[in-house]
Amino acid sequence: MVPKTGSAVPGITTESKIAGAMNSAEPRAGTTAQAAVERLRLDRETPRLPDREGHATDEWIIAWLYRSAELEELLQSISTNGYFDIEPLVAVAAPDGDGLIVLEGSRRLAALRLLREPDLVRRIASSEKLTITIPEVEDAVRPTLDRVTVYQVASREEARPFVGFKHIKGPAKWDAYTKARFVADWYRETGVGIEHVANALGDRHGTIRRMVAAISVLEQASRNGIFDIEDRYTPKFNFSHLFAALSRCEYQDCLGLDPLWARDEPRRDPVPDEKLEELRNVLLWIYGSRQHGIPPVVRTMNPDIKRLGEVLAHAEGRHVLTVTRDLRQAHAVTEPIDRRFVASLLRARNAIGDAAGSLRTYDGQDESLLDITEDVRETSDAVYRNMLKKRRRAAVRT
Repeated sequence: MVPKTGSAVPGITTESKIAGAMNSAEPRAGTTAQAAVERLRLDRETPRLPDREGHATDEWIIAWLYRSAELEELLQSISTNGYFDIEPLVAVAAPDGDGLIVLEGSRRLAALRLLREPDLVRRIASSEKLTITIPEVEDAVRPTLDRVTVYQVASREEARPFVGFKHIKGPAKWDAYTKARFVADWYRETGVGIEHVANALGDRHGTIRRMVAAISVLEQASRNGIFDIEDRYTPKFNFSHLFAALSRCEYQDCLGLDPLWARDEPRRDPVPDEKLEELRNVLLWIYGSRQHGIPPVVRTMNPDIKRLGEVLAHAEGRHVLTVTRDLRQAHAVTEPIDRRFVASLLRARNAIGDAAGSLRTYDGQDESLLDITEDVRETSDAVYRNMLKKRRRAAVRT
């Protein structure tokens, strides 16, 4: 089922929305109708959540959404204007038959529950140590919070093309990691080929294949106890760093991956066992470790992912990086000696120029600065004399 332009959910027409809105019964599979908010349940398997094992409480899920999904603005908008029941939530019947699990619209459901349930706000403050300030809801607005339009699908599989298109290719894009997890789940849980998933999402550039392949590498690292996403040094998980790295030949060579590895059907353990230590190092260099107080050497994707790849392909550069954890210093080793020489001269000239420009700040009191200047002069003279000798020899040969 492919989403149609101008339709919030596949197969839903304006007429069916209106008819559903007038229907007080809970929707059936394939229909749109209004449902009581208290019958709607949060999805514990959504790819947005870090923990999708089904054990997360409503309090934890809503607290996570509040911290990461700008719920504060949504709460303010609904409390002021009421709930705009324009785009239906997408839901599937709960396995136990008790209500509907919302597959699309978790932010809206979380906001509605916070506005309707004062006790939920108190429980979140107690269990999640998060204080959520709920704006006052006008009496005229409150009736809009009780029932919302829901389109019920027969299964999660039926909702995947619409949800995937909206958040991967459409206007409400997820972050790179959430996209990749959604696609990986779709591929694995349905048993359809990766080509089918890519076609359903309109991907013609191999992005979907590389997403699932990168997720496979992350999961292999987690299963082998060499990397934990929650142990990353920075608050944000930059999945795009790994995604970009695994597309480069230097990382593929380092990890024993065939250059065409991401073009085949994704494998469970793409990295050979003998390369797991290299995988540990790569992930530590990209993401660091909060537990061990190790910051990543990659600060930004551009140019650091490229630089790290060039270091991985250079034995001396890898050694320097392992010892110093300084990517700039390690990368300098990978440059040809003549290029390094020119770059060093230019940096030295610029540094001396900066010092000359600041000379007026020197008050003549610190004699050690004169000693440093003397060292610079002697070194500069020595470099100049040696370069001059080589220049004269070259002139004689020509």
